[in-house]
Parts: sequence; C-alpha cells; structure tokens
Amino acid sequence: MKLSLTELRKNYRHESLKFDTTLDLKTSLMERYPDEVLDATPVKVSGMASVESSGDILIYAHVSATLTVPSSRSLDPVSLPTDFDMIEFYVDSHEAVDRYEKTDVVLYVEDDEIDVDKAVADNLLLQIPMQILTPAEQSAKSLPEGKSWSVTIEGQDDASDAQTVDPRLAKLQNFFQDDASKKKD
Repeated sequence: MKLSLTELRKNYRHESLKFDTTLDLKTSLMERYPDEVLDATPVKVSGMASVESSGDILIYAHVSATLTVPSSRSLDPVSLPTDFDMIEFYVDSHEAVDRYEKTDVVLYVEDDEIDVDKAVADNLLLQIPMQILTPAEQSAKSLPEGKSWSVTIEGQDDASDAQTVDPRLAKLQNFFQDDASKKKD
C-alpha cells in the first residue's frame, strides 16, 4: 500500500483516510530479513492517515500477524504472534523534523510517496525480541551442554569461572596492589 503525500494533503485535509486491509508481506520480509524471519502470516492492518495542520502526515495503524522466527538458542522455528500499534509522522522537509520530540518517529518522504508496506514490515521486525525460545527450551530445567562445552547465561555467576585463574595471568593478580604500595612510600 502506497500513499501520495500530495494526494493526502489535497483530498484528506479535513478528514482522515481510514484503512482496514490485509497485507501479504511474507516475501518482502523473508527477502529483506532472511536470518530473522522464516515465515509470516498475512498482516492485518487497520488505521488512519491524517494531515496535520502543518501539512505533515500522521499514520496510526494497529498491526497483527504471526511471524515464524529462529530460536535464539537452537535456531529451531518459533511462532511469534504480534499485535501492536504504530505511530509515525511523515514530512517532506528536513527542517520539519525539528517540530517533533526526539521520541517521535519522524520520516522524511522522498518522491512524494509513503510506502506503508515497508513501514509495517520494519515495525514487525522491531517486535522480535532479542531472546526467543521454543516451548521446549523455555521449560527445560538446565541449559544445553556437551563434551567440553556448555551454554551459560551472561550475568549469572558461575563459581567455576570465579575460582579458576588462567596461569598465564596469575602474576597480574597483585599488579595493582604492588603499584599502590609504591605510591604510599
């Protein structure tokens, strides 16, 4: 779905353009983000595009779809339902960006065309969490391990790492203590 900035300003100055549609973004998502998206259901999008008093365009949309993404641990496919709102402002001059807060999403429009499909696809990608696990990985009581390796979670204390010192670095343990005692003398 593509919208013309000029047409919106001309025909929807006094009322919003409302839309309720289903987008097929599967191919686009899988081509643009092949490592992040393995599959996608049709995307339901409902919302409006309105012309602000400044002539800028506000697009509000409610988006829902289900993505299939790889597990962050095993790369096995995981079904990820998404349901979110997106709000974006579209402007045709770089100076217009200064009218908005830093927390607002403001995009500069080139060639008078707003690509709503691309905006929805980008927002869908933002909904993928950093860590996503299969149901089996979530319910597992221990992390995977094998011969001479194990998975650890960053930030969790591992007693074996704290007690083991690399012998090549053992002499450096007292380096700063010696330096501090020399300064006191």
